[in-house]
Amino acid sequence: MKNKIEQIKGNLIVSCQALPEEPLHSSFIMGRMALAAKQGGARGIRANTTEDIEEIRKNVDLPIIGIIKKEYPDSRVYITPTMEEVDRLAAVHTEIIAMDATSALRPGGLTLDQFYTAVREKYPEQLLMADCSTEEEILHADSLGFDFLGTTLIGYTPQSEGLRVDANYFEIIRRVLKKVKHPVIAEGNINTPRMAKDVLELGCYSVVVGSRITRPQVITQDFVREIGRLEINPGRFFSL
Repeated sequence: MKNKIEQIKGNLIVSCQALPEEPLHSSFIMGRMALAAKQGGARGIRANTTEDIEEIRKNVDLPIIGIIKKEYPDSRVYITPTMEEVDRLAAVHTEIIAMDATSALRPGGLTLDQFYTAVREKYPEQLLMADCSTEEEILHADSLGFDFLGTTLIGYTPQSEGLRVDANYFEIIRRVLKKVKHPVIAEGNINTPRMAKDVLELGCYSVVVGSRITRPQVITQDFVREIGRLEINPGRFFSL
């Protein structure tokens, strides 16, 4: 297990996820997406749901960061929010289980500290990753003892609104790397190969890229958005 996990160090993890409303939603497709990622050089996969994880394992032998996204009416936490999701991920021997590690209360009014303690007591050997949205949350997750600290939710929570600017993002990473004991995995808002390289050079343990590789509708939108900024002059391209 240790050697398998160590292969993600200094390397790319590709997030292969598609929600039910997305066109590529299919465990079979995610399995093939993971295979394509491996062929491209990825050394790890991040996946949502046990069904996808089991299908991905049929295609690649790479360490998996597993999550289950589920919404509950009494909480805004949706990434592995309760013990039920942890149990399901542990049952399929997910190498690393990631969970929301923000300051928001979990379903049932549980704090992160209460939830983390319960998970550690039940699964003391399980590797856990904290999906955080602010510098303070990363430092707190580090003090709790999460095995990996993720920048996953920066810019996606009320408390981190406005932090998606590149300069802020890199500055947060620089600061936390000087303070934490556990490895930092950069994730979220990694939009170019250069950014992926930069966060690794800063000292992150590894980097996760998802939408820019595995969500063709998002990639297409970028092209369409850029094209929409042009004022097309037909005479520029054709002799009339």
